[in-house]
Amino acid sequence: MLRGIREQPKETPQPAPRQIFQERQRITGLPLYFQGYLSVRHSRCKEFRVYWTELRGTMLFFYDDKKAPMYSQKLDISALTSATNVYPDENGSAHFILMLSNGELELKANDSESGKEWKCFILTVTKLSVPPDESLLPGQLTRMHEVLEKEKKRRITRNDCSSTSLNRKSPPSSTLTTMPVCFYAVSRQEATEMLEKNPSWGNLILRPGRDSKNYAITIRHELDAPHLKHYKVMSKGMSYVIELERQVTLPSLQDVVNYFVTQTQGKLKPFVIRTHTAEDPVF
Repeated sequence: MLRGIREQPKETPQPAPRQIFQERQRITGLPLYFQGYLSVRHSRCKEFRVYWTELRGTMLFFYDDKKAPMYSQKLDISALTSATNVYPDENGSAHFILMLSNGELELKANDSESGKEWKCFILTVTKLSVPPDESLLPGQLTRMHEVLEKEKKRRITRNDCSSTSLNRKSPPSSTLTTMPVCFYAVSRQEATEMLEKNPSWGNLILRPGRDSKNYAITIRHELDAPHLKHYKVMSKGMSYVIELERQVTLPSLQDVVNYFVTQTQGKLKPFVIRTHTAEDPVF
């Protein structure tokens, strides 16, 4: 259900506590560039909804609460085509619209200064260039140039990893193929908590293994009572091996997920975070 409109807090936004920051870093796997409160409205919706928002890489992550470790919605802005000028409303809030290939998203910040920063940081990471805004202060320009260099290095590293993997004919990975929708860069404990808190979203999560080279499957299924199990998934050449009593070898991680689903006749379902309901904005 769409929540009632909440006003954005007026105090200067402070970074999330260190533990929450670390958890978000593990879950998203992306560097944090900018954060603060934003009101968000999709083109098909009438009302704004307030989120604590983080710009990580070329993704926007929206949190229902500033202290929530798990985002409630996310938006890939890498294919941003343009952004409108920041304009104020009668209450002093600053509006601007992101033009995306699949629609528009209207954002509202507390004031013009905050709105200008959000827009410029978004343009910096998506266009790989600091926008020529004469109203930007020296400190803001410095931070944007720092973010620009970090984003360039991130993309170079990502591309280098892809090239190296291709040259070595390594097994399919997130840099080469689309990961299953139920893959999350979370720990064993975090996967367990995700399944326990949101059973209606699914009961199977694919996650990195403890050594970061392999993978693991965490499932939660109902017998007489909810039951949790974890399975190792080892990378072996061009294949993946599920460590069962009798090992099963499959060609891709998607096939690994499909194996668990088919073997349980659909009782296991991939865990997919619900980003909206029928009345909520679709990003």
